Amino acid sequence: MELFGTAGIRGDVVSKVTPELALRVGQAVGRDGEAFALGYDGRVTSPALADAMAAGLQSAGARVVRLGRVPTPALAYASRGRHGVMITASHNPPTDNGIKVFTDGTEYGDDAEERIERRVDDEVGPAVWSDWADAESVDSLADYRAAVAAYAESLGADPSGLTVAVDCGNGMGGVATPQVLGTLGADVLATEANVDGFFPGRESKPTPETLADFRRFVADSDADFGFGHDGDADRIVVVDRDGEVIHEDTVLAMLAEHYTRAATASDPVVVTTPNASGRIDERVAAAGGRVERIHLGSLHVGIANARESGGDETEVVFAAEPWKHIHTAFGGWIDGVASAAVLTRLFAAEGVADRRAAISERPYEKVSVDCPDDAKPAVMTRLESALPAAFPDADVATEYGVRLSFSDGSWTLVRPSGTEPYVRVYAESDDIDALVAETTDAVEDAVEAVTAADA
Repeated sequence: MELFGTAGIRGDVVSKVTPELALRVGQAVGRDGEAFALGYDGRVTSPALADAMAAGLQSAGARVVRLGRVPTPALAYASRGRHGVMITASHNPPTDNGIKVFTDGTEYGDDAEERIERRVDDEVGPAVWSDWADAESVDSLADYRAAVAAYAESLGADPSGLTVAVDCGNGMGGVATPQVLGTLGADVLATEANVDGFFPGRESKPTPETLADFRRFVADSDADFGFGHDGDADRIVVVDRDGEVIHEDTVLAMLAEHYTRAATASDPVVVTTPNASGRIDERVAAAGGRVERIHLGSLHVGIANARESGGDETEVVFAAEPWKHIHTAFGGWIDGVASAAVLTRLFAAEGVADRRAAISERPYEKVSVDCPDDAKPAVMTRLESALPAAFPDADVATEYGVRLSFSDGSWTLVRPSGTEPYVRVYAESDDIDALVAETTDAVEDAVEAVTAADA
């Protein structure tokens, strides 16, 4: 059984992420530690799945600290020094739910997830009756909010006088971000801040399209800028005062540059993913640091690798993929609430437009090419030679797909989707149409050759 994807276990609650599965995963995970923090998001199905998870953990011998309904970063914060399980499907539709597992504030890596899958397959079942553990309920949300505010107060400037709009999307951001920003001193305009598992205000995934009403609201209000969250508040989208979405890689570059300049170590490192823009590399290099990349969904692995391979002067100052940020000095988890707090302080010190002006924003595009799942390995093997042949002047990296980098700062990445029958093409260039067209042609040719050979 293959349970875990790039962000935990996720799927339809009737056919995949059922109470039966939650019980079995709980019994499998519960053997990893003595105590587990357990939280859940605002989805209609989350309380029942949390009950099943608690039964699984306790019957495996693990004591459960029940946090109730919290954002995923609040659960991660509470998992420091112990393990944690979050019931959430993040930005998926309300018909879905999911399971994320943490240890000491960090998501489980591939090895740990494989260990859990083996136990589920082996149907490990409960421990002997005398080893079953108990549970307690703890209200930890206030502690988390206070910790985020205290961390952000050490950065940037006092945001008193700024007006910040926050679209919580009927998700868990509504119980955290407006409160934290208010504590910092900002005037907050919160929309869709009531938690509702049907997500009546908009889809849970914040995109330029789903945030259309919010963007108009920001443009028509006195807000200096705005933030949009997904269902569990680990993602963040930034909107300027005109209601325009700031590109996610520009936001990443802003944060990466700030943390690099503030670093005390002589070798500051930013960890990101292969699909992230070259504008990040440019701003980190200008600040005196360097960038390392890791495949999507594995920022925690990239952080560990950078720390292990670096010397005493290496410091991982920030890690991020588009929309998802790890503030490493605060904790090892993705945290959209912390991002909102940090960005508010940074924008108070230097306005959004001024921070954006230093960043080269070349055109960026993503294209999906149809490709059957079983053809992906052969297609990628073929592209490892076909793409360098098509672009002989490019530098080539093949650790996480095929990434071609050019002397003018342009680049393109081709990688198989981990969840859908596509091969993804990412590109950034002043001549974006030509680069995307030529790259896409090479991918389509490879798919056609492989599928024809299999026919």
